[in-house]
This record gives sequence, C-alpha cells and structure tokens, in this order.
Amino acid sequence: MKQLNSFGRSWWRGKNFVATAAMVYALSLAGMAAADAKADKDAKPDKKTEKKSDKKPQYTGSELYAMHCNRCHPERYATERTSGQWKTLMIHMRVRANIPAEQAKSILKYLQEDSGK
Repeated sequence: MKQLNSFGRSWWRGKNFVATAAMVYALSLAGMAAADAKADKDAKPDKKTEKKSDKKPQYTGSELYAMHCNRCHPERYATERTSGQWKTLMIHMRVRANIPAEQAKSILKYLQEDSGK
C-alpha cells in the first residue's frame, strides 16, 4: 500500500512541476511580447521609409505587360502588330484581365512605341 502512496505523491509532484514550468514559459513569452511592443512604440519612424511605404510601386510598361499578359498566354512581340491594332487589343484585354486604367495606358504606350509598323 505504501508503494501506491509514494507513486501518487510523485505523480502529483511531477504534475506540479509541469504546471509551474508551463506558467513560467507563458510569462516569459508575455514579457518578450511586451518588450517588443514597447520597442516598436518607442522607435522613431524613418521619414524616408515612411514616404516610400505610402506610394505604390511604379512599374514600367514592359514589366506590366509581362505581369498581366503572361497570366493567360505567352507574350507577343510589340512588332507583331500596328499601333492601332495594339490599341484595339488593349481595350479588349483591359476588360478581360481587369487591368487598372493607368497600368493599361503604360502597357499601351510601351506596345505602341515599339510597334514596327
């Protein structure tokens, strides 16, 4: 009978140890999170990075062409069509590919400048 009691006591001691270790771990995580939050709050924002994060990245017409047109079909050379044909195609593809107006203008400008005819 004494063996069972000693087993029961050691089991409780082990359970208490695990609970204590878990509590210490949780408190250390909370302390680290609070220190990180305070460091982020105290840090002064850099004006250069602040201004850059407000603006959207600017892509060239060729980069936009590669991003949007390669989603559905392989790229075509700008010299394959005339300036007027590219304008007609761009109107159609802008609607189908849901390309914003400013990006569509950049793509069209790129295609028309490099069109061979």
